[in-house]
Amino acid sequence: MDLYRRVRLAYHNQGLSSREAARQFGISRESVAKMLEFSEPPGYRRTATAKRPKLDGFTDIIDEYIESDKLVHRKQRHTAKRIFERLRDEHDFTGGYIIIKDYVRGRHQRHKEVFVPLSHAPGHGQADFGEAQVIIDGAQQKAHFFVLDLPYSDACYVRAYPRAVTEA
Repeated sequence: MDLYRRVRLAYHNQGLSSREAARQFGISRESVAKMLEFSEPPGYRRTATAKRPKLDGFTDIIDEYIESDKLVHRKQRHTAKRIFERLRDEHDFTGGYIIIKDYVRGRHQRHKEVFVPLSHAPGHGQADFGEAQVIIDGAQQKAHFFVLDLPYSDACYVRAYPRAVTEA
């Protein structure tokens, strides 16, 4: 069992004070207070944005390179190394390659398309109502319909009615 859970159990079940728990587990009282405040470890939370003094003046140029790359063939696009070389040669960039590489990777990850797989459990259906213009005996008229779709089996049920009333 991890330290987080042991501290919480000792405090709640054994009745240890936070001072005693800190002494027994060899951690600070502030850490014990945080452990008691959250039922699960909250994880690291950055309070301020990372400072990048050498990179901040060049992010617009990098973004411009990446945007222009969308119009060219995949093999002709800029790599992080090529962006670094162009910044160094054309714009007197004095920073290192790693900050360019990290920025480009982060930008690509933020702008990546995300797909959520759609899955349907057996027995679940989707229902909808609508209206359509239909031709019956050569005359065009409005029909109201009900549609039930069962995506798991790809079954579909459609029923049309002359009017949208409760009885239908």
